[in-house]
Amino acid sequence: MKEVTIYTDGACSGNPGPGGWGVILRYGDIIKELSGGERATTNNKMELTGVISALSALKEPCKVSLYTDSQYIVNAINQNWLSSWKKNGWKRKGGELKNPELWKKLDELLNIHDVTFNWVKGHAENEYNNRCDALAVAQRDKYK
Repeated sequence: MKEVTIYTDGACSGNPGPGGWGVILRYGDIIKELSGGERATTNNKMELTGVISALSALKEPCKVSLYTDSQYIVNAINQNWLSSWKKNGWKRKGGELKNPELWKKLDELLNIHDVTFNWVKGHAENEYNNRCDALAVAQRDKYK
């Protein structure tokens, strides 16, 4: 199984507002950047869309080390919130789950790839996270 490292980030002006996402995929010496955005969205939606876009870009099942500055996404996976939401009909204990269609898509992708989620501090000294942020902000600014 190929081993891939992925960095993702999302950005939004207002919540909701114009937003963007940025992704870096690394496989050995090969680096690929992806990005996109929407006119009216939320920060969490852009964070999730970045992760989904990155995993969807993989052409075969891979072992993935994924880095994001979204504690929401990391905790949803590492603390088994996603499993609980799925078991509860895509609802949270407190009621509505935001962006269930995105969480469902992520769940599908996690059944294909062996993904380890890692949190990285945003806007710090991680060059790949900073590059993802720049990609996301550039896309966000296209929709302002």
